[in-house]
Amino acid sequence: MKFFLPLLLLCSFSLAHGQGCPAGQQKDPVTLVQIEQVWLRAVEQHDKAALECILADEFEEANFDGSLIDRRAMLATVAKPSTVHFELSELHAHVHGNSAYVRGVGGTRSQDGKFHAKNRFTDIFVYRDGRWQCVAGHESHFPEER
Repeated sequence: MKFFLPLLLLCSFSLAHGQGCPAGQQKDPVTLVQIEQVWLRAVEQHDKAALECILADEFEEANFDGSLIDRRAMLATVAKPSTVHFELSELHAHVHGNSAYVRGVGGTRSQDGKFHAKNRFTDIFVYRDGRWQCVAGHESHFPEER
């Protein structure tokens, strides 16, 4: 069962384009952490349909440089080719009824194994239509290591 739920969640997102977004998601931290992983893979695999299911219409993210990124701009990033492998760590989800947030660390790992472009993020979710939707996010870069 431990491995079945994440697999089911991933399948439901990858089928999202043809069959709509998943419904009946659990209101628990495990589900939110899995959604963050699906988000990451959607970007890497150019799966716009999966990302459309995660991002609410009013989604907006405060980027590390101070700019704001709306849903349309975030979805556009999926179309851009990339050979970068993203990783998430220190994921902690907190559920408060029909709202939640996930805080974690994201970055890229180069071929030599070094972690680069490390940032801390917080994503805010609301539970609507039987699923979690991200309404807002914020990213902050870690200082450059010397």
